[in-house]
Amino acid sequence: MDNHPNGRARARSLGVVVGASPTGPLNAITDVDGVLVGHTTIDDGAGLHTGVTAVVPHQLIAGRRGLPAAVYAGNGYGKLVGSTQVDELGVLESSVVLTATLSVFRAADALLTYLMDRRPDGLSFNPLVGETNDGLLSDIRRRPITGRHVLDALEGASGGLPAEGCVGAGTGTTALGFKAGIGTSSRRQLVDGAPVTVGVLVQANFGGVLTVRGVPMPVGELIPGAVRHEQAGGSCMIVVATDAPLDARRLGRLARRAVFAMGRVGASYSHGSGDYAIAFSTAPPRLPPVPDEALNPVFAGVMDAVEEALLAGAGPRKFTWPASKDTSRYRCWSQRGSGETALSSRSC
Repeated sequence: MDNHPNGRARARSLGVVVGASPTGPLNAITDVDGVLVGHTTIDDGAGLHTGVTAVVPHQLIAGRRGLPAAVYAGNGYGKLVGSTQVDELGVLESSVVLTATLSVFRAADALLTYLMDRRPDGLSFNPLVGETNDGLLSDIRRRPITGRHVLDALEGASGGLPAEGCVGAGTGTTALGFKAGIGTSSRRQLVDGAPVTVGVLVQANFGGVLTVRGVPMPVGELIPGAVRHEQAGGSCMIVVATDAPLDARRLGRLARRAVFAMGRVGASYSHGSGDYAIAFSTAPPRLPPVPDEALNPVFAGVMDAVEEALLAGAGPRKFTWPASKDTSRYRCWSQRGSGETALSSRSC
């Protein structure tokens, strides 16, 4: 799907087409059967621009106790709650919730409550909650996320085209010198003669020089007088879902490629950027895993999907910069016609 139902343009409709592989019908993580996405957005028009995004595998709601999964930390400067157990056991037990850095622990507690309510006899749970630091554009120290915000994202999750840009956990994020947010994309590939889908969702909030289809688009050259400064901290969360039958080890290989794909859009992989990928498979457990030597199409699919999702997350959107924040170096970009670039300074 090239545009959102509300008319918001997606990267692909602006001529930003990554790779030759076909997308799923929605070009979104929700093209993977059973994967749902929900957002809660907090934007008071003043100091708060933050929220919650939930990636909900319906298979866990429908009775499966866990899905094969892996986590890869490209740079571990982050607070990914629940990651060590996923590393140890290779199992995802919960939905994946994304939010702001200082709200991650409140979000984890809310997700824990959600899990406990659904399994009253349980004595151990592993909520998986990731974050990026949206303190540049939001008053992060207020920690506004409540349990209700998290539950609304989980319970409101659906299988349609997820909203992108300044929504949910991407409401206050910036990346590559521009306003960013949530992005999503998918690819369909043939693996050993069978069709598989890989979908991704990103929370983009990292430094570097925006690069579109191999062409750098540095703020300092595109906007006369702009001063380019790398934001302190930031991070990127990437969620990868696939219906390909993969075990935890192979999903780890997929997660690594997801972080590698950040380099395609100009990521700097800086000291303070916690860059993580979480990969899981929704395939029925009875299926044998895809052999390693047959994984190249899946690797290519995830890298193309991550690249496009990151560009979608940094694409054109409506956002009013907080008057109290020094945001002179952050702009939004969109592509017009054959490579012409438009940038705006205060609202996008």
